[in-house]
Amino acid sequence: MRKTLAMVMAGGKGSRLVPLTCHRAKPAVPFGGRYRIIDFVLSNFVNSGYKNIFVLTQYMASSLISHLNRNWHLQGMFERIEVVPAQMRVGDHWYRGTADSIYQNLNLIRDMRPDHVAIFGGDHIYKFAIDQMEDAHRENNADLTVAAFPVPIEEAHQFGVIQVNEHNQIIGFQEKPANPAPMPSDPTKALVSMGNYFFRTRVLEDALIQDAEDPESGHDFGHNIIPKLVKDGADVRIYDFSKNKIPGEPEYAFPYWRDVGTVESYYQANMELRSPLPALNMYNREWRIRTSQRDYPPARFVKHAGDFSSVDIVDSLICEGSIISCDKMIQSLIGYDCFIHAGSIVEGSIFFSGCDIGSKARITRVILDKNCTVEAGTIIGEDRDADEERFPFITPSGIVVFPKGTHIPKEGPIEFAHDMAFLLEHDKATQSIMKQYSDRYTTSDRNKHSHDSAGPRYRKYGPQKL
Repeated sequence: MRKTLAMVMAGGKGSRLVPLTCHRAKPAVPFGGRYRIIDFVLSNFVNSGYKNIFVLTQYMASSLISHLNRNWHLQGMFERIEVVPAQMRVGDHWYRGTADSIYQNLNLIRDMRPDHVAIFGGDHIYKFAIDQMEDAHRENNADLTVAAFPVPIEEAHQFGVIQVNEHNQIIGFQEKPANPAPMPSDPTKALVSMGNYFFRTRVLEDALIQDAEDPESGHDFGHNIIPKLVKDGADVRIYDFSKNKIPGEPEYAFPYWRDVGTVESYYQANMELRSPLPALNMYNREWRIRTSQRDYPPARFVKHAGDFSSVDIVDSLICEGSIISCDKMIQSLIGYDCFIHAGSIVEGSIFFSGCDIGSKARITRVILDKNCTVEAGTIIGEDRDADEERFPFITPSGIVVFPKGTHIPKEGPIEFAHDMAFLLEHDKATQSIMKQYSDRYTTSDRNKHSHDSAGPRYRKYGPQKL
């Protein structure tokens, strides 16, 4: 692997994940209570033996860079995970597409002089023994190998759809087509690109230079680079991800990959983690998903001394440092450093770190970003009309999403932290709905920031108990 360079594209905004991405890049979004999305691709590379990794950042990268600098370090000589911010090296513009992000960093490839380059996205949830894909790429002597996976035909319009011949060579490529081409062997599914590639270095460099000189190009791997290589007769092949075998997984385990590009898909992927038999096994000691290590105490489950019954928890995940004293918790995922008070009921919800839920609150199908507070007795998720009247961010299926640092009172306007309110009011993806709800929210004073935890460590901003 020493002659292979890994590049992770982690500069995307993730507009469909708002309001979770108004202040952070999509790869920095928390996932599974204690991880970030970026942790999965980096764990896959490190577990597969790769030791030279560049992470390319751009949009709202501060949180992502902080996480990487604090938690992702390789120890040996000639080993590194290095953050590469956008630098405008080849013109007065930021990255114009996925291919342009690599083109603007060709100096890294030329300095390393690798035989092959792995280019992976940083915003999917999956396990992948990447060395197995490189083995196939080298054995086929391919110019480009694209990781591919079958998905239901009704979902394929979200991806690049691939047509192959009997030798697994790509003969057609549709980027996010309105009418995806089905697989010949199964018309209910389409073969899609996972956005993960192995390039022969010379082929990659020539393709990027030609693409950069094309004024009509969108400078994207799916839209431009791959279709042109196929058209020009390059040896472009697929790697069948369904054949990937993760060390330590049972023989019957099926490869797991989720594109968490929307709030709905993000919610579902989190919910899959806490199911009795999760499709994504986080307990495999041979394939650890690495992340930050926090010096928090164990999660604590407290029976209230008053009239409330004991804590009843069903199919849920609770992270370190949290104190749980609720009446019931059903099919939920609670991040670290949260406080859920006596008599409350939480169902089908995801709480990021530092959240505080007041006594006798009832929360159903809610995503709370970090450091949110919910007043005692508040009800969310039981009446769709009432939720839509009060809360700006609700998905088509009724999942209510609250931005980082939001305070939700029992009645009346919600309160956004002043730093988040500014971002939400100026982000193109959220400003229209913020105008629509302008009379239904308030903004905190400047002494309260969205980064202030409301969990058990700090009580200054926690809701009052009954």
